[in-house]
Amino acid sequence: MKYLVTGGAGFIGTNFVKYILQTHGRQAQICVLDALTYAGNLSSLHDELQSELISFVHADIGDREAVDRILLEFKPDYVVNFAAESHVDRSIDDPGIFLRTNILGTQNLMDCCRKAWQNPDGSYMPGKRFLQVSTDEVYGSLLRDIPDGRRFDIPHPLCDAAGGRSESTAYGNDFFTEDSPLQPRSPYSASKASADMLVLAYIHTYGFPALITRCSNNYGPYQFPEKLIPLIINNVLQNKPLPVYGDGRNVRDWLYVDDHCAAIDTVLRRGRLGEVYNIGGFNEKQNIDIVGMIIDEVARLCNENDRYRALLAEPDRLPDRSLITFVKDRPGHDARYAIDPVKTATELGWAPRIPFAEGLPRTVRWYLDQRKWVTDIVDGDYQMYYHKMYSGR
Repeated sequence: MKYLVTGGAGFIGTNFVKYILQTHGRQAQICVLDALTYAGNLSSLHDELQSELISFVHADIGDREAVDRILLEFKPDYVVNFAAESHVDRSIDDPGIFLRTNILGTQNLMDCCRKAWQNPDGSYMPGKRFLQVSTDEVYGSLLRDIPDGRRFDIPHPLCDAAGGRSESTAYGNDFFTEDSPLQPRSPYSASKASADMLVLAYIHTYGFPALITRCSNNYGPYQFPEKLIPLIINNVLQNKPLPVYGDGRNVRDWLYVDDHCAAIDTVLRRGRLGEVYNIGGFNEKQNIDIVGMIIDEVARLCNENDRYRALLAEPDRLPDRSLITFVKDRPGHDARYAIDPVKTATELGWAPRIPFAEGLPRTVRWYLDQRKWVTDIVDGDYQMYYHKMYSGR
């Protein structure tokens, strides 16, 4: 199968490309399209780009000529749209770029696919599928039902039945389902909700062969360091203050990125066209707890391994929770997200397989082992990778 992966040099896109090549090998060919804005890091795919199974095009999904050319020459079976501006704080500062990329870019991508895939009678070539990768943030915010912030266990037998993990926690009785109303509360989530509505409109108006996935917070390797988990890891190593919005009790459902990639591939291959599928981690955590767990894990690894300890700005002192600094809350900060992925589990047999107790230490260790990758981003050197690899070619 041929995959066109837009935004394939970003965090989830990079992991998806790696997952497809590792899972399907020579049965898959991939074309990565990425505009290489601030969060696109082509060096993350250095090894994969040496393979004849993968090609790269430096372009924006809003560039009709470039997208038309790729569809004509590469002839993908699947188009997976990861391309998006995705940082809430940046959307509050400058909403315009989010509207242009996330809404108009998605619309252009679908128009190009319609042109390439549609037969004269209005039907579509068999096997063609467009997947819009969305977010649980389009649903808005849930209440934290427990006033003191305590959590309680929610059994998920369907997760067990699908071969996943049954360990789960929740901070309320309410969950986002595919039928929950869209109530975005930030410019970022509003732009993603708008794109979702456009995809649904194309499905119903043109019979467009599309699906939508909405996932909870991802974590894992190759995430841009301004996001919560890599930001905290980096600051812990440098003995910098750890900024936590408000009281730190905002709740998110966390999903290891490889589990998300497996879910996307499953939806692509077996999902019903026209449907929305929620992808969640069965794992809710308060932001303050995430920060504390990272501090403890970095301290543990540095205590056990001199190589890791040498990464500390102050090697004689293990990090502790005194680094936590509460800062003014973000405008419109949603209290709680919680995905109910029962539809995906029951229809498609998918469930997350990496529990947080395994995924977070794995993630922390990766960032400690890949300091050059992080340093290149912090210094801005990663943005030179494309020019170094592709100039004159």
